[in-house]
Amino acid sequence: MTIREIAQACGVSRGTVDRVINGRGKVHPETEQRILQALQKVDYQKNILGRALTVRKTSPVISVVLSSEGNPFFDDVLQGVKKAEAELRDYGIRVNILPMRGYKKLKQLELIQSAEKESSALVLHPIDDKIIIDKVNALDEKGIPTITINSDIEGSARLCYVGSDYAKGGKTAAGMVGLVTGGKARLGILSGVSSVLGHRQRLDGFVSHIKKICPDILIEGMIPAEDDDVVAYEATKSLLKERSDIDALMVIAAGMGGVCRAIKEAGREKAIRVFGFDNTPAVRSGMKDGLIKAVVCQQPFEQGYRSVKAAFDWILTNAVPAERIIMENQIRIIENLS
Repeated sequence: MTIREIAQACGVSRGTVDRVINGRGKVHPETEQRILQALQKVDYQKNILGRALTVRKTSPVISVVLSSEGNPFFDDVLQGVKKAEAELRDYGIRVNILPMRGYKKLKQLELIQSAEKESSALVLHPIDDKIIIDKVNALDEKGIPTITINSDIEGSARLCYVGSDYAKGGKTAAGMVGLVTGGKARLGILSGVSSVLGHRQRLDGFVSHIKKICPDILIEGMIPAEDDDVVAYEATKSLLKERSDIDALMVIAAGMGGVCRAIKEAGREKAIRVFGFDNTPAVRSGMKDGLIKAVVCQQPFEQGYRSVKAAFDWILTNAVPAERIIMENQIRIIENLS
């Protein structure tokens, strides 16, 4: 049946049926229920081809806001975003990438606001702060969905999350460190950014699990590296100076280049085993040097690709994706690092 036929059968306008199908505007509950029952009875499905033609005429924009400047991890995320954009070009979809450096909430809010007028959907690597949560909720009220990527944001009306399970990633890293060290080490931790939910979840997962499974791995110090090579370099220098007995380091987020540089300058590359996350150029270099022993990877290309595709699916059909699209945590050592 067509929308017109369903409208006639229910005694309503085609516009009312369209609002029920696409969740646009308010419809009296009894009327909505009658239309939904009619749709279910005839197993109604949207005319995807017709909708695709409409989408092409409107040339929707998917805006992507990432803290990607100065962070090599996001190079692969952006490759995934661009791959999805290339595949969707025939639908008239345009992807607007808005990069930023670091995690300043007002800067992120500014970028979101700058893209708001032309955006049909937002892909956001969010700062976990009330000002960003409120903005995501306001966008939702305007009919602009937000897909969070790489890290989630609590208490918001975001449509879905695409990324890794950070708590599980932390536990996986704890098991990895336990295996490589034989369950004995004096460990220093370079933590991430406190305003990024994923970094907090990963740190909590790692610390709680390493204490549970490896009581002989002693955490001798912890200092923020702020997802930044320069900060990580200074933090590592400070940590090694304060605790000369450290023989292992866990890097929770980015900054591996700075960490390795500080260890080499201290002349301790033979004495310290380094662990971390993600397959970045600095990680590959550190593994080749024998300094980095193992890392946990979270498929950044897939994160970028699947977040844009999730946004497009919503634009095309108003289909709500799974609440969480989770990437597999994968352990990499020098033998399987590509």
